[in-house]
Amino acid sequence: MNNRSSLFLLMGTLFAGLAVAAGAFGAHFMKNILDAPMLAIFETAVRYQMYHALGLCIVSWAIARDPNRRFVTVGWLFTVGILLFSGSLYGLSMTGWRWLGPLTPLGGAAFITGWATFAWGLWKSRSIER
Repeated sequence: MNNRSSLFLLMGTLFAGLAVAAGAFGAHFMKNILDAPMLAIFETAVRYQMYHALGLCIVSWAIARDPNRRFVTVGWLFTVGILLFSGSLYGLSMTGWRWLGPLTPLGGAAFITGWATFAWGLWKSRSIER
C-alpha cells in the first residue's frame, strides 16, 4: 500500500469512527437539546460523513490497485466534502449559525464531483476489465 492509499484509509476509518461517535452523541444527548428539524440536520451530517468515510476506504483500495491522480483527487474531494457538508451541518444544528448554510452545497458539490471523478477514473483505469 502506498502513502496516499494509507492516508485515505486512515482518514476514512477516522471519519467513520467519528461518525459513529457523533451518531451516538446525537441519539443520546442532542436528542434532548435539539428540536426535531435541527436533529434531522445533525443526522444528515452523520449519514453523509459515514457514506463518504466508507467512500474514502474504497478510494484507498482503488489507489492501491492503480495509483493514478484521479483517485487521489477523489480522496481529497471526499475529504473536503465531509469537512464542508457535514461540518457545516453539525455547526448549524448545534449553534444555529445560519451563515454556515452556504458551505453545505459546496461540500455537496465536492461529493458529487468526487463520485463523478471516481466513476471516470474507474472507467479509464487499467485495473478493471471492460
